[in-house]
Amino acid sequence: MQTLKVVRKTLTLLSEKRTELHDITRQIRDVVLSADVKEGILLVNSLHTTVALFVNEFQAALLEDLKTLLDRLVKERNGYRHDDPRYSDCERGNAHAHLRAALLGRSVAVGISGGDLSLGRFQSIILAELDGPRQRTIDVQIVGV
Repeated sequence: MQTLKVVRKTLTLLSEKRTELHDITRQIRDVVLSADVKEGILLVNSLHTTVALFVNEFQAALLEDLKTLLDRLVKERNGYRHDDPRYSDCERGNAHAHLRAALLGRSVAVGISGGDLSLGRFQSIILAELDGPRQRTIDVQIVGV
């Protein structure tokens, strides 16, 4: 009988721009390989409300299209209550970042099969910094055998 393993690791990243997209697949894969779990599930979770995580193709034109889409859907300055001192104590003026993160999501679950991530050929785990530059913390948890 195999013993179920639970592994947790925290990753810290530094962003340099207000909005950035990072392929963090390699860092996540390194955690999976060091965990020595052959079959299981991985959860990657942002510990911030203005950072998003998602799976997609990490291709320059597509990433620019995504930024354009986010700009169209959620304008940076649009009279948000979160940015208004009458309603909120937030001084960063970052309501747009919270709203964009809410659309993209803050966590990713990926299967582990054969000791590696169950991702398609063109799939990457992408971190979207939406309110940088800042230090960001990502929680990685693995459950499996």
